[in-house]
Amino acid sequence: MSRVWYHKERFLSTRPAIASAIHRTPVMRSRTFDQWIGGELFFKCEPFQRMGAFKMRGAAHAIARLSESEKSRGVATHSSGNFAQALALAASQAGIPAWIVMPSNAPAVKVAAVQGYGGKIITCAPTLQAREETLAAVVEETGATFVHPFDNEDVILGQGTAAQELIEDAGPLDCIVAPVGGGGLVGGTAIAALHLSPVTRIFAAEPQGANDAWQSKRANRLIPQTNPQTIADGLRTSLGQLTFPLIRDLVHDVL
Repeated sequence: MSRVWYHKERFLSTRPAIASAIHRTPVMRSRTFDQWIGGELFFKCEPFQRMGAFKMRGAAHAIARLSESEKSRGVATHSSGNFAQALALAASQAGIPAWIVMPSNAPAVKVAAVQGYGGKIITCAPTLQAREETLAAVVEETGATFVHPFDNEDVILGQGTAAQELIEDAGPLDCIVAPVGGGGLVGGTAIAALHLSPVTRIFAAEPQGANDAWQSKRANRLIPQTNPQTIADGLRTSLGQLTFPLIRDLVHDVL
């Protein structure tokens, strides 16, 4: 049997590679919530992460794994949200350029944040096709390395360090619930549990109106997101070619 790409040695090398670029975020408790459910809840507080989200972990790891030649040419991605900010900040920390393709309807506050982190913004029409075509042109012109917001091995492993810290700080857990949009966070969470706490069951949580992961899990095949109906804009994304197999094979269920 061939070795899976997310084997233990590779995963355990992830956090040391990004330790200087991220915060070890706190795990918090709530007596009220514990009483409500009749159990113990531990909250991994990634809003306290650099730039305010777990996406910083994956972005920093993707950049850390680039060769010196690749770093000299910079990185590029398309995103209207947190990954745009994360890659811009991680690139700035590493002293390399980052080109960020953002749709014309991206929230002004997120555009400003990317600019503040030093990202070079290229605006395009608000369609996936326009984003991908614009990104391809940027990569062709600059030679930058494309870093996918979630369907990238190093990004997924980086996101998994949040669960690694949670397991280390909270001890053995019965289960971990992580949100799922593209699947990078819950995929990385499942990898962390596989290697560090195999008895812990992993659940993915998504809005009922954007339940492509639920459908894909039950159909045992990737079903793309169509017309998602949710205010949770970060969870409107379809699963990827790397993240779906992780949800299929390592995630207990989708809620």
